[in-house]
Amino acid sequence: MAPRLVVALDVPSASHATSLVERLAPLGVLFKIGYEAFYGYADEIRAALASQEAGYALDLKLNDIPRTVEAAVHAVVRPGVRLLTVHALGGAHMLEAAVKAAEERAAELSMPAPDVYAVTILTSIGPADLGELGLAGGPGENAIRLAALARDARCAGVVCSVHEVADLKAFFGTTFGTFCPGIRPSGTAHGDQKRAATPREAREAGADYAVVGRPITEDADPLNAARAILAELQG
Repeated sequence: MAPRLVVALDVPSASHATSLVERLAPLGVLFKIGYEAFYGYADEIRAALASQEAGYALDLKLNDIPRTVEAAVHAVVRPGVRLLTVHALGGAHMLEAAVKAAEERAAELSMPAPDVYAVTILTSIGPADLGELGLAGGPGENAIRLAALARDARCAGVVCSVHEVADLKAFFGTTFGTFCPGIRPSGTAHGDQKRAATPREAREAGADYAVVGRPITEDADPLNAARAILAELQG
């Protein structure tokens, strides 16, 4: 199955983000709300998404003591949230608290519980950076160790680069989800992404979600750019 396209609404203004939602929602994409949108114009973008009946991933990468993360998840889960992210480095108890809070809050709201995905190694981090962080081994080894924590805590999957997907699927099975940022069409700049991949590589690796931001949001014709990426994802 082709990866689902996730459009990252990492843009500075509510008007720009709202315009992107209105133009791209008919394609059936999932939208990603990260720090810029959540802290800058959360109410406006949620209203725009609701008006289009569009689902979104809430990419806040929560990482704190279990009680604090549990409270945060309870506060942010609401209709429209399909997926939310936490940091696997927060540990097993924190991951378990996040999953529990997502399920309990969803039940209170009579809505499906959003999937909790645990961030492994950011795609802006290369092999040489891991030593500075005190992490032994390469990105793949660390992703697998952290994914094991996430799996045992009942997370639906992990945030990882496309380069780790095949090994993760081999270790944890095809139903364990992979949410992959750093997707860049051939010939486009990688920016701060050190472990980027093309839409075709995401499809061939078996990624479940392919997250694309600037190649769509900064294009003069974001609708056409999204369609081209969808075509590549679908093969």
